[in-house]
Amino acid sequence: MASPPRPNLELRPLGNTGLKLSCVGFGASPLGSVFGPVSEHDAISSVREAFDLGINFFDTSPYYGGTLSEKMLGKGLKALGVPRNEYIVSTKCGRYVEGFDFSAERVTKSIDESLARLQLDYVDILQCHDIEFGSLDQIANETIPALQKLKEAGKIRFIGITGLPLSVFTYVLDRVPPGTVDVILSYCHYSVNDSTLVDLLPYLKSKGVGVISASPLAMGLLTENGPPEWHPASAELKSACQAAAAFCKAKGKNISKLAMQYSLANKDISSVLVGMNSVRQVRENVYAATELATFGKDQETLSEVEAILSPVKNQTWPSGIQES
Repeated sequence: MASPPRPNLELRPLGNTGLKLSCVGFGASPLGSVFGPVSEHDAISSVREAFDLGINFFDTSPYYGGTLSEKMLGKGLKALGVPRNEYIVSTKCGRYVEGFDFSAERVTKSIDESLARLQLDYVDILQCHDIEFGSLDQIANETIPALQKLKEAGKIRFIGITGLPLSVFTYVLDRVPPGTVDVILSYCHYSVNDSTLVDLLPYLKSKGVGVISASPLAMGLLTENGPPEWHPASAELKSACQAAAAFCKAKGKNISKLAMQYSLANKDISSVLVGMNSVRQVRENVYAATELATFGKDQETLSEVEAILSPVKNQTWPSGIQES
């Protein structure tokens, strides 16, 4: 039986892969109860709502919640009861609760563990997770060749790398054969307070590499509630973002929606990945995208927020993020 038609969430090509990702991607780390407990019912409901509203891209990692995120996402996808080719799944390797291990042996074993948890025969994208914590030369010379073998075996379709410092992407991409790495996942570098990813886009396009941008809310900085206590941003950056959020609220606007729309507006980014763990969050993110497509950005409020954030624009922080 054919699936019912889904809402018209924009699909964007991912580099040279031939995949078309929903412009809003479902970040499944919260399903691992990383930011507070999430019931199995809420996890499955949020995955279903996302799919029903046109999200076709789901991203996880064995690191999130100590494998819990993969298990919950697997249950959610299975409950959809739709053909496997109707959704795109990305998971990661190399970062685990017990530490980092980018060896060929570990990543080869890792994909089998992930597939079992996800209840899938293959994943569309397997990404080396937070590569700045490993040896970049090992990533280029050992990890990625191991992933190519998994590709040949049909366990993965495409290869990706993720990290916080943008320099890690050029380092690896300059040292592997063209077409070896299909996608990069960058986070916290394409949001209202930090748009440094934009400088890298022409380079990535020239390599045929697809771009996924995560954390459009800068890991909680661009929210009314503010970031978690462990957030590594400076006091100055936190204070400026708090002021911007308060300004939006006073105007009857929501800084999170504004930030989401800012990130979505750049069509060179295939998907904006945002963590979700409830039907409400899914609806808010999809609504932000459909509103943007219909009415465009709220340029007036955005300009005022950018002015507030201009003293801290593109201020980043060192890697070494805790999740507690």
